[in-house]
Amino acid sequence: MTDRRLAIDAWESLFRAQHEIFALISQDFGDSGLSQAEYDVLLTVTRSPEMTARLRDVTRNMLISQPSVSRLVDRMVARGYVTKCADPDDGRGALVRATEEGARAFRQIAMEHGRSIAARMSKLDDAELRTLLDLTARLRPDC
Repeated sequence: MTDRRLAIDAWESLFRAQHEIFALISQDFGDSGLSQAEYDVLLTVTRSPEMTARLRDVTRNMLISQPSVSRLVDRMVARGYVTKCADPDDGRGALVRATEEGARAFRQIAMEHGRSIAARMSKLDDAELRTLLDLTARLRPDC
């Protein structure tokens, strides 16, 4: 049986590390013109075939609620970063597609953001990163 106090201490350490690293990495978006949430939408969309993803897939990859994602995508449509249309395969769903402007904005920040993440994670060697990846995957309910 797991030691309850150790489990709580490990959880608090994991939570604090994530929170502190997230705050540092959020600084990558200061002057980019994209918010981190907009970047996350574009990350999912630009990685999808033809830079088009189902809204439900975008939502699944986000850490905010479905109504919040819908409002965010609508704001991104207004800013010219994505388009949104009905999903022909799902009458209740929508497709989100990156525009050229959205893809360009994503690419401008993606390289620097990737370097920033790698630099922050470089405190761990490759074996430790694989272990961290395996452990966090085991903690997720969908794994």
